[in-house]
Amino acid sequence: MMNRRTVLTTAVAAAAAGFATGEASADDKKNPFGLVYRDAITSNEPGKVDILPVNYKLGGLDIVANVYTPAGYSTDKTYPAIVVAHPNGGVKEQVAGLYAQRLAGEGYIAITADAAYQGGSGGQPRSVDKPQNRIEDIHGMADFITRYPGVDVACIGLLGICGGGGYALSAAKADKRFKSIATLSMFNSGRVRRNGFADSQLNTVQDRLRQVSQARAQEVAGGEILYSGDANLTDEQIAKLPFEMYRQGYAYYWQTHAHPNATFKYTTNSLLDLMRWDATDQIDLIDQPLLMIAGSKADSLYMTKDAFAKATGTKDKELFEIEGATHIETYWVPKYVDAAMGKLTPFFARTLPSGRT
Repeated sequence: MMNRRTVLTTAVAAAAAGFATGEASADDKKNPFGLVYRDAITSNEPGKVDILPVNYKLGGLDIVANVYTPAGYSTDKTYPAIVVAHPNGGVKEQVAGLYAQRLAGEGYIAITADAAYQGGSGGQPRSVDKPQNRIEDIHGMADFITRYPGVDVACIGLLGICGGGGYALSAAKADKRFKSIATLSMFNSGRVRRNGFADSQLNTVQDRLRQVSQARAQEVAGGEILYSGDANLTDEQIAKLPFEMYRQGYAYYWQTHAHPNATFKYTTNSLLDLMRWDATDQIDLIDQPLLMIAGSKADSLYMTKDAFAKATGTKDKELFEIEGATHIETYWVPKYVDAAMGKLTPFFARTLPSGRT
């Protein structure tokens, strides 16, 4: 097992070095850890929740992560731990960090990492977004945190947010190190990339698959790498988007909680894998306790309801709707974050009963 000194030696340089890509935004410059969420940690102080930037190897790639430890953390004590998977296009400094910090405030060691090929983590080309990579990212976070000083390896939980929620469901099917699983505003990336949001593009699936196949052929032939997910929309174009999740998503990622490492882009080649994948495939293999949370007004709610109904392998499951919340509002609106934590806290306390000795 690594000790605290080893972790500090190998990782703290990441905080001082800044980010792997892009100029820091104004918010990043205000926060020494680059965090862009409300009430984020600005310094590590005795008796309070701490944050430690860390890095590790996964499949030969450099992965950057943040570990949050509870107030009074000591390597002589034992703590339950929670892995937090970030949304599609997001990074650890946004909503994943917010919930990791809140969970640390409840006595957990929490880790959230930038996905491989994304954010500050390594991998070329940039912005590859394949399910197998995102799922392996979750396994990799578990690999790291189970060796972290003070972690009770018998009490590891998993929280997936948005696209990270869909990948969390897939990871937990086989990875029984996770004793319980929670999702927040779960987004089934495969279903949406295949069928369109709200299944609005069913009549163009085959045409889009042919376009994706051509994009891969062009890429492997040494041509230009094509990207999907336009991030350069005008305010007028954003206002005309048909789904509230996307309208509010642009505001969150590009205005109110912008971070230079966060992007909506993903390689078009990624769609070959995304369009034939689904977060609910073999979901009945999940036999661990499951909590699924989503906003009652989220236009993505149908994905959570569909996955919940198909999760027949566990009898310990709950679907909780946050009254009045949309998808993106569960990321940052204080009363909705509090509502989510009001369910996550007792759920993980019951299902991860570490002694916290």
